[in-house]
Amino acid sequence: MERPAVILENDETVYDFYLRHQQNRQVARLAYAALARRFKPRLSYSDGAREELRRLVYDDTRLIIAINHLTETDPYTVAATAWASPLRPVIGRTRVLAKDELFEEPKQRRRIDMMGGIPVFRGKNHGMRAVSAAGNRMMDVSAERMRRGDDLAVFPEGTCNLENPLRVQHVGSGIGHIAARARKLGVDPVLICIGLSYGSPQKLKSASVYIDSPITDLPDKPIDISRVVAAGMQKALDGAVAAY
Repeated sequence: MERPAVILENDETVYDFYLRHQQNRQVARLAYAALARRFKPRLSYSDGAREELRRLVYDDTRLIIAINHLTETDPYTVAATAWASPLRPVIGRTRVLAKDELFEEPKQRRRIDMMGGIPVFRGKNHGMRAVSAAGNRMMDVSAERMRRGDDLAVFPEGTCNLENPLRVQHVGSGIGHIAARARKLGVDPVLICIGLSYGSPQKLKSASVYIDSPITDLPDKPIDISRVVAAGMQKALDGAVAAY
């Protein structure tokens, strides 16, 4: 399947491609295992969260995984976390929302595609009006991929937190809209909030990663879902900082 150029003017073709794209699961598992050996995240969980997450994965429940965003290497830390946690079985069938710039350089794009990336055209780069249609298409594709059996990993802050790594930045309504659209397709997603902390000064290897208890009862409205996500992310971040 030929990969289309990931540019805003080509958004319809881009999202048609990522609606169908499936990475090689065996290659993805090998890559995630290598990242786990390299980054060595130190995992901790809220009480009972590890067992509950294992049960959800075993039951093939659709997951929306929300992670705070501190550095450009966060996706590799999260991949290492997936390998070292009950999320290992979902490697190769998890879509990861990633900014469109990451799809420009061919070698990097191959890595992002291998990790299950779906490009996001951000308003801060292209203008909110210009990305409106593409954003709607991205949310539709994300929801449809969940209906087809994929999970979804998101950095809902949308950009690296360079100001205060102890506080989650603003969470937009996008993740809420995706969850709501998935519901309309018959999916009942469960929210998993993961907190990352690299200490101060930040050390990118051996990050503290905290996985909080799954949130199974999400509100109906997208904005309310996003508020639950923001609160859950802050709780998970606090756990990661405390465990560092």
